[in-house]
Amino acid sequence: MDPAHIASLLAPFLAPDSLSGQQLAQVSTYLDLLLKWNARINLTSVRQPEEIVTRHFGESFFAARQLCHPERRAAEPPAVEEPALRCQPKGSLPSGIVIPSGARPRAAGSAESRDLGFSNLIDLGSGAGFPGLPIKLYAHALSVTLIESNQKKATFLREVIRTLTLTSIDVFAGRAEHFAGTAAIVTLRAVEKPERALATAARLLSPGGRLVLLSGASQASDVQGFLPGFSWADPVSLPGSSSRIVLVGAIERQESTK
Repeated sequence: MDPAHIASLLAPFLAPDSLSGQQLAQVSTYLDLLLKWNARINLTSVRQPEEIVTRHFGESFFAARQLCHPERRAAEPPAVEEPALRCQPKGSLPSGIVIPSGARPRAAGSAESRDLGFSNLIDLGSGAGFPGLPIKLYAHALSVTLIESNQKKATFLREVIRTLTLTSIDVFAGRAEHFAGTAAIVTLRAVEKPERALATAARLLSPGGRLVLLSGASQASDVQGFLPGFSWADPVSLPGSSSRIVLVGAIERQESTK
């Protein structure tokens, strides 16, 4: 697909931000690989290229942008202080200064070097790579682990990584229960057996980390009930959808007892 067409499809999910020419080319290549592999193995039930761009890439980029807005964090502060979340090219602003995205001037430096304010991310049940791989494309410096137990899907993820020559990204081709690492951000989309998946996701969070969930709006209350020890920001509706949301949660600060 033409990168200019991809940019127009992604605009509602990224506004007022945008992708660089290199990032758009990477999305185009990724899309081509997905369409080719999807003819052989079931990576996604979505078949139309334009819908794949909006439903998969768009939603993933939108989730990345939610991590850039402090006002959309969970209400309670984490137990460990974390850097301010910010979406700007590295070096564009002095450390610790946050300017609202709509007011931020275009800074020097490549868009793909965006600093999101955290260093690592785990994408749980990555499937065809969403949302973890697009978030990696959005901020190349981010260290990402894609957890996918289906061996064919894991092979596809490795092929995307190889073709796009991405670094600081790994695929764990096994069950998440067997993965020993943690990360500041854990992402997952709506999954089967959500209670078990959410418990696993919570275990993978490092202290002060954030859980980011893409799900149906009808599942929001259930999700919050499955993790009663979490505080949650208000759900954010995905552009063009009345039924899909992004939820961001964090473990509530525990008061010390004396």
